[in-house]
Amino acid sequence: METPVYPPKPRPGDRIGVISPSSGLPGLLPLPYELGLQRLERDFGLVPVEYPATRKPGASARERADDIHAAFGDPSVKAVIASIGGDDEITVLPLLDRELIRANPKPFFGYSDNTNLLAWLWNTGIVGFHGATVMGELGRPGAMNPLTADSLRAALFTPGSYELRPAERFRDVDRDWADPATFTAEPETRPGGGWSWYGPGGSEPVAPLVKSSGTVVEGRSWGGNLEVLSGLLMADREIRADLSAYDGCVLFLETSEELPRATEVFRILRNMGERGLLRRFPALLMGRPKTWSFEQPNDRTAAARYATEQRAAVQRGLTEYAPETMAVFDVDFGHTDPQLVIPYGGLVRVDGPNRRITVTY
Repeated sequence: METPVYPPKPRPGDRIGVISPSSGLPGLLPLPYELGLQRLERDFGLVPVEYPATRKPGASARERADDIHAAFGDPSVKAVIASIGGDDEITVLPLLDRELIRANPKPFFGYSDNTNLLAWLWNTGIVGFHGATVMGELGRPGAMNPLTADSLRAALFTPGSYELRPAERFRDVDRDWADPATFTAEPETRPGGGWSWYGPGGSEPVAPLVKSSGTVVEGRSWGGNLEVLSGLLMADREIRADLSAYDGCVLFLETSEELPRATEVFRILRNMGERGLLRRFPALLMGRPKTWSFEQPNDRTAAARYATEQRAAVQRGLTEYAPETMAVFDVDFGHTDPQLVIPYGGLVRVDGPNRRITVTY
């Protein structure tokens, strides 16, 4: 496979396509969506361009694929961003025209179920950008988190290296997007606690990895939402048959508001290990886990227990199948706030001795 290339970046004043490859949630919850559109234009200087299925709940896979083709195929549109994630994007992938999009490479921003399209772009030879949907990050109550805004601005407009920073404070508790009062005040946050670095160690199958100064790994990134990757693995879709394509890459994983149990997280990693995939990655960035949802509103004690159990499950998977992999936990690129943009297929440098993570936008 050819090394993915970075598509040309937009400039302030350019048009940006806004699509819903997964869910037409903007049609049901317009408040965060409209706020996100306003910020795209006011704060980033971009002109949003919508498509027929962007606000259409229940749009067919063909309609969503047509919007992707229209956004990438329009020469006046210089970047593309997802409105939100969802749970159906895998059905869109077989309908996409790889040659059309390869001939019209553009920066695409999205995460969660948009892992599907990001993995598809990776195989098409185009670097994508994991992070920053219109409703989630641009439509944040109060104001955009400064860490998110700075990362997104750099990823949009500035080629070159960008050093990620741990969030001093974060949140993973949501409020009702249908309630106008949600958007009038800053959401409550709590201390971030920094990143945790682990290196090879532990000879027993269930022994945890030991804290380590680690090494320095630099490679192209691959990964995204763990649950979505599990679906791609089961469907045998957008996973390279020749696993050597992943050798030396930096794996990054995060879990969603569905709050998968620790046993499920381990089983997914175990399956990646049995396939011979997990050991291909000399470094893993594990996103800070979301520990709260409307269906499972954990208190602080239950949230801490969930995070601890998930970390142990990941460590067990690495110990059994990738004992030489260096891991960094609680990096802010998933379903929590703030959110750092990760170039999908772009260069990531994980510096264990100096505890630094640098990406290339």
